[in-house]
Amino acid sequence: MIAFAHGIHVDRDGNVWVTDANDNRVRPARGAAAGAPPPAQPAKLVGHQVIKFSPDGKVLMTLGKAGRRRQSARGADGAERRRHGAERRHLRRRRTQRPEPECGARHGGAHLEIHEGRTFVKSWGKLGSAPGEFRTPHGLAFDSRGRLFVADRGNVRLQIFDQDGKFLEETKAFSRLSGIYIDKNDTLYGADSESSLTSHPGGWKRGIRIGSAKDLKVTTLIPDPENPDPAKTTAGTSAAEGVAVDSQGNIYGAEVGPKAVKKYVKKAT
Repeated sequence: MIAFAHGIHVDRDGNVWVTDANDNRVRPARGAAAGAPPPAQPAKLVGHQVIKFSPDGKVLMTLGKAGRRRQSARGADGAERRRHGAERRHLRRRRTQRPEPECGARHGGAHLEIHEGRTFVKSWGKLGSAPGEFRTPHGLAFDSRGRLFVADRGNVRLQIFDQDGKFLEETKAFSRLSGIYIDKNDTLYGADSESSLTSHPGGWKRGIRIGSAKDLKVTTLIPDPENPDPAKTTAGTSAAEGVAVDSQGNIYGAEVGPKAVKKYVKKAT
């Protein structure tokens, strides 16, 4: 039911919200001859939706039409869009658990934008690898001190800023991060979905790393079960790209490559 799980959030009630950022249409193969017949399409389209799940995985609500990139602003679809707009505003309210402004990182881009409500405040950064520069900033999170953590994936590092954009420090301990999450205790969860021999040499395993936003030390790794041997991983994406944690400490990973959402429960001791 999910084509491209590209973001994930757990709300205060333990419900899991997943953004499905693409669809399951079959595209023509690269280099296909001109005039070649189009590939067969799936009987059921999925994707381009936000899906709300209960803690047990039951679908509670969907936003958007499955498989449709955009909707008409007229007629019944217009009424549905207004309803979905209200639901999205509800989601934003539920996601705001700290009094920090909203942030946006341009996927594939090289700068950050800060918003308060719908008012643009400032942006910073440019393409590069120096402090305060970015190469595909791919995830954002605030810690309890209000510091902004940025998963600078292309530079294989985690950069930390104050809310005025001042660079504070960086770490490479959490590997090549696609998504990050920081809980109320400043436990930092980092999702590495792309480390490989070419993108991040050195035997780094894909998976979810757990550590501290205070001292930036990693204590635990949930390894990617589909890529247990980093020496054989040369490209592609697997494991979680988005990560979130509920109030019980359960960890959720949104996986783009496997097209799945996985839930990890801490073993009883």
